[in-house]
Amino acid sequence: MPRAQIKDEKTYQALRREGAGKEKAARIANDASRSSRSSTGRKGGKAGSYEDRTKDELYEQAKKVGIEGRSQMSKDELIKALRKR
Repeated sequence: MPRAQIKDEKTYQALRREGAGKEKAARIANDASRSSRSSTGRKGGKAGSYEDRTKDELYEQAKKVGIEGRSQMSKDELIKALRKR
């Protein structure tokens, strides 16, 4: 059943099946409904890669987006959690 906040339910469900978090899937699905799908895939790329950041920088980013359990995570775990978000 479609939800009011999700503009492209098929894209949302496909992203969720691929492992994207709820917020990330909704953000991408809603953006894809507003613009052409091909331009949605080309956005981003302004920030450096997570691997180039320090663990403290990754921790602060995880804190901003509300990742729970971040204080116990290693750098690799923080990267994985941020990418999943």
